[in-house]
Amino acid sequence: MFRLGLIINPYAGLGGSVALKGSDNMAQQALDMGAIAKAGQRTHTALSLLEDLKDQIQVVTCPGDMGESVVESLGMNYEVIAGISVGQTSAEDTQKAAEIIKAQGVDLLVFAGGDGTARDVCSVVEDAFPVLGVPAGVKIHSGVYGVTPSASGEVIRLLVTGQLVDLKPQDVRDIDEDAFRNNQVKAKLYGEMLVPQAGQFVQAVKQGGIEQEELVLDDLAAYLAQELEPDVLYLIGSGKTTQHFMDYLHLPSTLLGVDALLNENVIAEDVNEQQILALLDEYPDARIMVSVIGGQGHVFGRGNQQLSSEVIKRVGRENLMILSTKTKLTQLEGRPLIADTSDVALDKTLAGHIEVITGYQDKVLYPIQ
Repeated sequence: MFRLGLIINPYAGLGGSVALKGSDNMAQQALDMGAIAKAGQRTHTALSLLEDLKDQIQVVTCPGDMGESVVESLGMNYEVIAGISVGQTSAEDTQKAAEIIKAQGVDLLVFAGGDGTARDVCSVVEDAFPVLGVPAGVKIHSGVYGVTPSASGEVIRLLVTGQLVDLKPQDVRDIDEDAFRNNQVKAKLYGEMLVPQAGQFVQAVKQGGIEQEELVLDDLAAYLAQELEPDVLYLIGSGKTTQHFMDYLHLPSTLLGVDALLNENVIAEDVNEQQILALLDEYPDARIMVSVIGGQGHVFGRGNQQLSSEVIKRVGRENLMILSTKTKLTQLEGRPLIADTSDVALDKTLAGHIEVITGYQDKVLYPIQ
């Protein structure tokens, strides 16, 4: 089941039709001038493209016009979060809703609004998980929105149906509305969020669009080396992809085993489950780095049983680093990745959609079961 978070700023875009150049702190004035709220309608347009996939989606949303009204009208499965006021909403309501939805966990957070809404969401979510905006505001300078509501719906559809969609950091920008009303454009960068990007299926193509594995593995290794955090324990799984990364660091590795990496040094080679658990007692801040088995799609349970259900639970789903070339994923022909941990409850926890690192600053969201 694809868990879709939804937040609508019902007052987004009100200032546009009445020439207020925006809606921040101007909603009531815009309404008094005859503006008509359209954020809900635009969200309806986006989500209506998912009508035949309703049984595959669970929406986590806000009460009333902040989301519930739209998903109810579409007959979608949904749950409403508590603690959000119904009535005239504020930036604080959007931020609080984002905090609650973030804590509950979703595969994708969709929000409808403009740059002010994007700022509010970014202040809470940052790049913690994928987000996508439905454009409904006056100002759309941020790179986190679909080009139209229908375009946003198409991207969501690709994700729900397990298509390969790149995830890339995109700027959240906003302008000073007071200055803008005086014909001055003062834009400011407020952060980045991780946004699904349709198209650009293969980041770097060579000779007829065929992915060159050696070059992709080099890109992967360079990106992973850049992302290593100090004093974090990395449990490096088996396979040629992870071995290529260790070779890049000029470190020894166990092709068919699990090695422990800390501060760019191998502190234990070919470790078993109990050794890993002992390491986790000493270094609780940890990541698991595993690759996808080509043709099969297994992530756990094939050749890396040292990464047991207890180990995975100790590390946490949010700290899994799954590596694959896009060629490997394409060869699965839409079949999901497989987590066969021998723990049915854990397998259910891991199921859903998960980020797969496919290149340098290049990720896709892919189903796992």
